[in-house]
Amino acid sequence: MTITAANDINSLYNVRSNAVRNSLYDANTDGEGQQGGNLFGSILNAAVGNINNTNDLLSTQENEELKWMMGISENTHDLTMAVGKAQTALNYTIALRDKLLDAYKEIMQIQI
Repeated sequence: MTITAANDINSLYNVRSNAVRNSLYDANTDGEGQQGGNLFGSILNAAVGNINNTNDLLSTQENEELKWMMGISENTHDLTMAVGKAQTALNYTIALRDKLLDAYKEIMQIQI
């Protein structure tokens, strides 16, 4: 059995990844595949969708924790998966926020 190295974690911080590019392209095209002019709107919608997804995963984590603490569920696998998904989503959202704040600070330092 061969163990291969995991991909570099820096790819999570790459906003130019294929998943982001595809979601932006899908949000920025009309029904005929033509490029729309509202790239900022599609980026903003993708960010809001990311935040909503993170909130859903955090809510699922809390529900699984409550079920396990009250004895309703004895399945620790679901609890572990919910915690892992929520942590990953929250870390990604925080990294995205940090990148956006850095970009904002950089734009604000531009002399006109």
